[in-house]
Amino acid sequence: MFEIGIFFIGLLVVAAIILFKAIYLIRQSEAMVIERFGRFDRVLKPGMHIVMPFMERPHAVLWTFLVPSANGRGYTRILQHVDRIDLREAVYDFPKQNVITKDNVTMEINALLYYQITDPKAAIYEVANLPEAIEKLTQTTLRNVIGSLDLDETLTSRDQINEKLRIILDEATDKWGVKVNRVELQEVNPPHDIRQAMEKQMRAERDRRAKILESEGTKRAAILEAEGMQESSVLRARGIAESQVITATAEAEARLKIAEAESKAIEMIQKAMPSGDPMHYMIATQYIKALPELTKGKDDKLVVIPYEAASLAGSVASIKKIFQEIK
Repeated sequence: MFEIGIFFIGLLVVAAIILFKAIYLIRQSEAMVIERFGRFDRVLKPGMHIVMPFMERPHAVLWTFLVPSANGRGYTRILQHVDRIDLREAVYDFPKQNVITKDNVTMEINALLYYQITDPKAAIYEVANLPEAIEKLTQTTLRNVIGSLDLDETLTSRDQINEKLRIILDEATDKWGVKVNRVELQEVNPPHDIRQAMEKQMRAERDRRAKILESEGTKRAAILEAEGMQESSVLRARGIAESQVITATAEAEARLKIAEAESKAIEMIQKAMPSGDPMHYMIATQYIKALPELTKGKDDKLVVIPYEAASLAGSVASIKKIFQEIK
């Protein structure tokens, strides 16, 4: 009986081992390739699956993982056999490598590659060690792309280089069941002497732009000053012209008023005089106004009055009579 019990216990252990080998739990975003007698049979999707022991088994592949070094500089490659394929988007950080530009400048470049496995079967059977294959392909493609550009284009055309790398790598890895979503140049380090020359060139360019901006500012200030002076002269001339027009208008109106007043005075004189001719009155008044000017400053000299002035007394008498009549 004891031997029978041991036998049944052994059967239970074997059955448990077989059941353990037959049941696989696939987590979300994972896949497993199952082979039957060494040939591809199916791909297990997320969930619980049962395989036939000793007939079916998962296909294990060699996979390269990049692990940061303990000193924080660079990465360490680790090779592991895995039987589960991660279907999530993965980031591969390539170590720095030396590339040569079209104008024979050696520089260090490292890149980031974002890729995702879309076909687990192709990722296992079409290529050995997919991450390493992608790394080597990216390195050679990067050298080819940078080698077709000169230094200035390499430093100023990152977006074009990233897009060109993505297109080339996506086409090359399509048969491996991989989709390359994005490629980014992380660091581009020219040699030390090239960086010094670029810094000098940058400083010279800044100085040149500063001088240009300063000269443009001076030029603009001079233009604005000239325009201001011109506008001021125009406004001043316009003001003088308007002032002269206003003065002339005022003088014309004043003369018109004076002429109207004289005309009315002449009419009144003409009505007041018996003969109706105001000529004698006007001559007499103008003569009287001019007489002080004739005798001004001539106290010690003889002043000769013309003969026509003899009638001045009569004219004065007439003027006196006219004023009496007007009043």
